[in-house]
Amino acid sequence: MARKTKDTQDVVEHFGDLIKGIKVAMMTTVEEDGSLRSRPMWTYERDFDGELWFFTREHSAKVSEVEHDHHVNLAYSDPTKDRYVSVSGRCRLVHDKQKARELWNPTLKAWFPDGVDDPELALLCVRVERAEYWDTPNSRMVQFAGMVKAVLTGKTYEPGDNQKLDLGDAPLSH
Repeated sequence: MARKTKDTQDVVEHFGDLIKGIKVAMMTTVEEDGSLRSRPMWTYERDFDGELWFFTREHSAKVSEVEHDHHVNLAYSDPTKDRYVSVSGRCRLVHDKQKARELWNPTLKAWFPDGVDDPELALLCVRVERAEYWDTPNSRMVQFAGMVKAVLTGKTYEPGDNQKLDLGDAPLSH
């Protein structure tokens, strides 16, 4: 966990809770011509400590894109719980068999037939710099009542919690 004030630590923990259980994030990278490209990436369940990890094939387009421009965005969405999280950070290619073993899931054999020893297996590590989330923990009925109230009173509907988190260059302890 990054060293931060108590309030920021609470936000970081809440952020970790928000993405927990959302299996797939859309990872956006920057191509050499500056255009953006997104693809689904499986997120591995673990306590959020400022970094997010993904398996990849070493010789893939996303690796080339990340090596050209380290900036990435990850978009998490769970419409059933009205949770939405946008994460931006810097991504790096990692060759670490021990980390791969720690994160390994047998379903990955579909992409890496030789398991952790697959010569194409690599990891992408995203060091989160900024995040923003929208969380509406209320039931649909409570949300609907809030919308009706907003319409009747002429005030803007505010459905839930929206926070921005700036992790910047805060050191992480592992």
